[in-house]
Amino acid sequence: MAPLPPYISIAEARARQEKMRGQVVRSGAPEDVRYVAGVDCGFPGIHEGKVTRAAVAVLAWPSLELHERSVIERPTDFPYIPGYLSFREAPAVLEVLGRLKTQPDLLIVDGQGYAHPRGFGIACHIGVETGIPSIGAGKSLLVGEYTMPAEKAGSRQPLRYKGETVGTVLRTRDGVAPLFVSVGHKMGLDAAVDWVLACTRGYRLPETTRWADGLAGDPEFQLKSRRKR
Repeated sequence: MAPLPPYISIAEARARQEKMRGQVVRSGAPEDVRYVAGVDCGFPGIHEGKVTRAAVAVLAWPSLELHERSVIERPTDFPYIPGYLSFREAPAVLEVLGRLKTQPDLLIVDGQGYAHPRGFGIACHIGVETGIPSIGAGKSLLVGEYTMPAEKAGSRQPLRYKGETVGTVLRTRDGVAPLFVSVGHKMGLDAAVDWVLACTRGYRLPETTRWADGLAGDPEFQLKSRRKR
């Protein structure tokens, strides 16, 4: 992704979204997976949103043990505008991915994919830019309507928007709030759900996201300091 000029307009951002949306592949699944990665961004409070901290955690598959991690900070080039999150976060995410020694076979992004007002959330954006199969696993709803899934882990319900199924509302742990899973790139929805469940080990969030969340919030993050949530 080319660096965004300062103060890119919403109209320009929307035009980029619409152009890149046509490149998204919403089918398939990764093969011969050796490494899965989580990516996330944070905005350190002392900088008042002017600095973006991007983190990537690469875990070995299927052990889900940490293999590599990287964190970078760079100036924030785009304001917070709902529906345009990728233009705020993607430049930093792409930079931190580019510093890895290990190429992941799958990305699980803390955010939306196809479950987006224009069908092009940050998981799609990162997937198209890198060519890596990607999944959006968001903690909160962006668009759509759904029936709450049953309380048991693994329960799910379709997420519908404008008459189309755009994602799955997935219970990853008994009795906790569900995640909103959608396709990012080179991935079918059923495969995306299967991968999120496979990477979840007793917590609400998949291990990829737990690591990336912690690193994005604190570059000295250690997994042993995390509590179940």
